[in-house]
Amino acid sequence: MNYKQNDKILQLTDKTLIVGIDIAKERHVARAQDYRGIQFGKALYFENSFEGFQNLMSWKGELATQNQKSNTIIGMEPTGHYWLPLAYWLMEKQHKVVIVNPAHVKKSKELDDNSPTKNDVKDAKVISRLIQDGRYSEPHLPEGIYAELREGMNMYEQLMKDLQAVQGRVHQWIDRYFPEYTTVFADWEGKASIQVLKMGLIPEEITEMNETQILSEIRKEVKKGIGLKKVRQLKEVAVHSIGIKEGRAMARKKIQTLMDQYALLHERISEVWEMIEGLTSMIPGVKEMTDIKGVGDITIASFLAEVGDLNQYNHPEQIIKLAGLNLKLATSGKWKGKTVITKRGRPKLRALLFKVILPLVNHNPAFKALHKYFTTRKENPLKKKQSLIALCCKLIRILFTVGKKQVAFSPEKMLSDIPHFNLQKAA
Repeated sequence: MNYKQNDKILQLTDKTLIVGIDIAKERHVARAQDYRGIQFGKALYFENSFEGFQNLMSWKGELATQNQKSNTIIGMEPTGHYWLPLAYWLMEKQHKVVIVNPAHVKKSKELDDNSPTKNDVKDAKVISRLIQDGRYSEPHLPEGIYAELREGMNMYEQLMKDLQAVQGRVHQWIDRYFPEYTTVFADWEGKASIQVLKMGLIPEEITEMNETQILSEIRKEVKKGIGLKKVRQLKEVAVHSIGIKEGRAMARKKIQTLMDQYALLHERISEVWEMIEGLTSMIPGVKEMTDIKGVGDITIASFLAEVGDLNQYNHPEQIIKLAGLNLKLATSGKWKGKTVITKRGRPKLRALLFKVILPLVNHNPAFKALHKYFTTRKENPLKKKQSLIALCCKLIRILFTVGKKQVAFSPEKMLSDIPHFNLQKAA
């Protein structure tokens, strides 16, 4: 539910116990108060464990009984990933859980004592005060298939980073020990090249090895297209190689290890992606979203992993705000400052959208035409980057509508939304 601040304040009554929790890695701190700001009892220190969570429930129950409170709202600052186990545990117990913005905690902690002093007890009290003022939001924690998708995409992205690291190390090995190798195999990641590298041979060993032995090793993966001519070319450049000749034993072991890692990562990436495809195939609207020219399967999987279930949003502006793409204005009287995006919310979602919009502008006719319109219109033309940000927001609205309503993307309708835009000229 997308409550406004007045609605949030009205939810707090004289029967509400407000609990603010300062999150840490090993030990959390909780403070409790009522809707007027009156503090109850002493601060509770509890461990990040089942026993600690039980202590929190006992402490909360005693305060609720002593002060005649029938309902509770528990708020916390989303510190890293440490708040997630407690939040999920409380939500499983049907407790109302909310989060406060860390920036709000930092900026409002001097209101009570006029001091920038920071400690866990004070932060817990500040969090409960922010909840009292309605300055909180309800977290959309992924559940079910969306929780699996988020974990899957995190794993996929990490595996891709690991693969890039291994690729870089292989490049380094080739540059050090056999720099002429790429003149024979322009793409060292080709099947034939991979088979040669797996052998772990330095140039001197290649020159001494029989041609048919090398070819038979290549033929294990590549049956056609590679013959003795390519092997002889490899042996020829190996004869005059300027590669390092010292440390050859460990160099051989290094390339063999790198190729083992390379093969294993490719195998794991394929397995994880197959599981992700199985998850996305069960989500309504995914097919319609991937049918948009320039928007691929990885893009939609990453988008849904960050956003979650589209049905939990009432309007695409909520997702725009989640991505930190909403505008921040600065005005005072006649003075008008620069308008920029807030960059709040989920940075991975914002980065994903920006990466996607660049190829869309180049290859999707509708987005290309709209980008040209934004940057060349007579009234209030946008700079290139401003236009890209506007198109990121447009993409969110399109994905929201297409995914939620499960309708096909219409370039004509997208362009017709722009006032005074000449469709025929754009086409």
